[in-house]
Amino acid sequence: MWSRLRGIYALLVVGLGLGFIILMNFLTRKRHNSRATRKWCRSFFWLMGTPLEKVGEFDTSATLIVLNHQSIIDIVCLEAYHPCNICWIAKKELGEIPYYGYALKTPEMILIDREDKRGLAHLLKMAKEKLEQQRPLVIFPEGTRGRGEEKFLPFKPGAKILAERFKLKIQPIVLINTRQILSTKPLESHRARMRMALLEAYEPDFSTDWYADLEARMHNAYLQHYQELRKEA
Repeated sequence: MWSRLRGIYALLVVGLGLGFIILMNFLTRKRHNSRATRKWCRSFFWLMGTPLEKVGEFDTSATLIVLNHQSIIDIVCLEAYHPCNICWIAKKELGEIPYYGYALKTPEMILIDREDKRGLAHLLKMAKEKLEQQRPLVIFPEGTRGRGEEKFLPFKPGAKILAERFKLKIQPIVLINTRQILSTKPLESHRARMRMALLEAYEPDFSTDWYADLEARMHNAYLQHYQELRKEA
């Protein structure tokens, strides 16, 4: 019962906070895509009484950020603390959701239609535009939310295509226990330590099976932190 009530509270915090940020985005959208306003996401952690532990440093020279996905809180984590004007790559359907969609459209994120054969061409065109604006691209290679347990979902090819097409420098990031802080299916929240591990950025050797190596590297780092936090729980 308590986890359910805490989940309702967490969802209210996200919903009300998002509404305020959307409003301010309209007023500040010409200022680096409302980047300063979007950083107000960090108030979530204070309101939940759950600080985000950060291990490592952001590399501002990285042009592609890839991270595992398990909760809507994943977006909050990066928006709150990344120093750059990041650009998320998301499903077009998310931009069509009333209320939430404005949070993606106003800061001019990239929205792609996976069912449209022209989707890849649109993605590449928009990615080139954002990179020219000095906006690092951010993508969830799993494509959708996992269960936040020991396994990742298989990586989809989107990040691979982008990295190889534009010869991008990649910073992998792994998030641990964000699903514990807020799960929407079922709606619940638990007290847990939440961590964001920032791995070293690098330029892959695209002549190798680098994408499989990236997935393995991220998963190994995730397991290390996941098991460490479980032992301390």
